Amino acid sequence: MTTPAENPPPATMPGAAGAVPPGPGGVPAMPAADPAAGAGAHVPTVTVATYPDYALAQRAVDYLSDNEFPVQKTAIVGTDLRLVENVLGRMTTVRAALAGAASGAWFGLFIGLFIGIFSDSNWFGLIFLGLLIGAAWGAIFGAIAQAMTGGRRDFTSRSSLQASQYAVVVEADVADGARQLLTRLNWQTSGAS
Repeated sequence: MTTPAENPPPATMPGAAGAVPPGPGGVPAMPAADPAAGAGAHVPTVTVATYPDYALAQRAVDYLSDNEFPVQKTAIVGTDLRLVENVLGRMTTVRAALAGAASGAWFGLFIGLFIGIFSDSNWFGLIFLGLLIGAAWGAIFGAIAQAMTGGRRDFTSRSSLQASQYAVVVEADVADGARQLLTRLNWQTSGAS
């Protein structure tokens, strides 16, 4: 039988309802209580400007940097995110086989180079053979994979996240200086003196 002194109660995590046993690094801490999370984690911020595209927000931060503003206290925050999928074209079995052949050729080239390094035989022949075999198998697997989709996704596309606007956010203690500089940037851009 063990006594309470030999079997201490499990450590609890601050703010947690249950007990969390200590791990190899000790008792886990909540992010707010973690001293390694950084001293500036709870600094109030102010939005000093908003822009319709990222390039304008980036230009504003660059202007702040050019004018000796402490840009380490600045962030560009994209808001109202949306996923946009641009359809690039049809995906046929032939196109899938060609794409598979291209990626298989790269893999075959890598294998051919790897084997060629440790071989005494014709080095270029091994590389070329690896390239051909890789392209052939890539084409076969690409065509089979496309055929197995059963026509459910017969197109290629590219996805991207886009924001409807970008805010330049700075820490509250330097917000006035940032506003003054960005006002000057807007005057210069508009042609005012």
